Amino acid sequence: MNLETGYFKKLAHLLSENGLSELSLQDGDKKITLKREDNVVVQTEPIKQVVSEEKPAATTEKTIEEKPKRTPILSPMVGSFYSASSPSAAPYVSVGDTVAAGQVVCIIEAMKLMNEIESDVSGKIAQICVEDGQSVEYGQVLMYVE
Repeated sequence: MNLETGYFKKLAHLLSENGLSELSLQDGDKKITLKREDNVVVQTEPIKQVVSEEKPAATTEKTIEEKPKRTPILSPMVGSFYSASSPSAAPYVSVGDTVAAGQVVCIIEAMKLMNEIESDVSGKIAQICVEDGQSVEYGQVLMYVE
């Protein structure tokens, strides 16, 4: 796996061009995963590569560790996103709310069926990425939990 700087730029372009949110590549014991969040491409797994006896720069790892861990809640289907059970009801969650694993956070309407979407993790809602009534795709990020 050729790991030149231009290689990462090509992968980032591939993510952007094809509307992908994540891209994983593996070649033997080397594996990289690129993940796009908020129009930013982030390397999510360290690359294990022995080039020389020099130690890798610690600043890159330190920068990644300082960010709070955000777990995405993904749409399990294609449909319409609804933040509440009805137009007059309060939303299931808002930014800053604390959720427990298994708690309903939204509804996806698919083929006239209302499907409750539950959080897989406990934490605080950091960001809601879609608007009420918006169409969503399979695997699309609905919201992030910290």
